[in-house]
Amino acid sequence: MSVQDIIKETGPKMDHVVEDFKRKLSNIRTGRATAGLLDVISVDYYGTPTPLNQMASITVPEAQTIMVQPWDATAMPAIEKAIMAANLGFNPSNDGKIIRLTVPALNEERRRQFAKQVHEIAEEHRIAIRNVRQRSNDTLKKMLKDKEISEDDERGGLDDVQKLTNTYIAKIDELSKNKEHEIMSV
Repeated sequence: MSVQDIIKETGPKMDHVVEDFKRKLSNIRTGRATAGLLDVISVDYYGTPTPLNQMASITVPEAQTIMVQPWDATAMPAIEKAIMAANLGFNPSNDGKIIRLTVPALNEERRRQFAKQVHEIAEEHRIAIRNVRQRSNDTLKKMLKDKEISEDDERGGLDDVQKLTNTYIAKIDELSKNKEHEIMSV
């Protein structure tokens, strides 16, 4: 294994952390309706927990409205029950074919709570990126100790891993800042 192999492995691992961060951010309410708000909902469908997005089409026709159109109309009561049980603050209205959810506006206190939650999730993911860096650095140091690479190669590898770390932490900071701004803007 060479220094370049270690660096090639480090990038995708950090990418994975950033993707996980994006996925978690999409589940945080901003006061605007998004289909991602319903990703956490699992419906008890014939005794099997099924993700809502696998049994209905979810659309956002307006900024404050989410429409859920089940592919099986008999699942409508189970879907409504799951939405209520998720305790997301939505009050579903059912017209027999479509369930409409109105996303209530966030008050200042809830906005601050969500912004704090974004900050905490961002910090968890910064730590995860630093852990990836630490594992890569440990591998490089072990390779030096086992005389597989020279000190110059190790130093260059450590620098490259640090540059990657800085880049990915900057991505998380940027995403976090944008989400916090989106939450706090009325």
